[in-house]
Amino acid sequence: MGRKLQGYRRWPALKVADLPPDTHQIVEIDGRSIGLFNVKGNYRAVLNVCPHELAPVCRGYVRGTTLDSPPGEFRWGREGEILACPWHQWEFDLLTGACLVDKRRLRLFPIEIEDDTIYVLLRPGRQGGS
Repeated sequence: MGRKLQGYRRWPALKVADLPPDTHQIVEIDGRSIGLFNVKGNYRAVLNVCPHELAPVCRGYVRGTTLDSPPGEFRWGREGEILACPWHQWEFDLLTGACLVDKRRLRLFPIEIEDDTIYVLLRPGRQGGS
């Protein structure tokens, strides 16, 4: 089952088969809207709130981003790893939660997979997670 996190409750979210690679779904768990993402086989649970202007960030596009490039060139990379907020296009790294243009971060929740079920771990009674 993986590590045991003290003070967290496991919530069944989806079956693994319902979240194939490079897809995402938004689920409601304990009064919180949470985006579940399969980023090339890495599962992530993201609070559906953009830290910039509180937009429903998980309704944005999953894409790549421009990489460091020589002057006059634009290189594109990290396809499928970047979530762009639907309101202002702020970009977030789905693997770490880090914003690419600011110090703010997405709120990521721990997950566990057991018996083909994806579980999200939340602290009970704390809106917005831990």
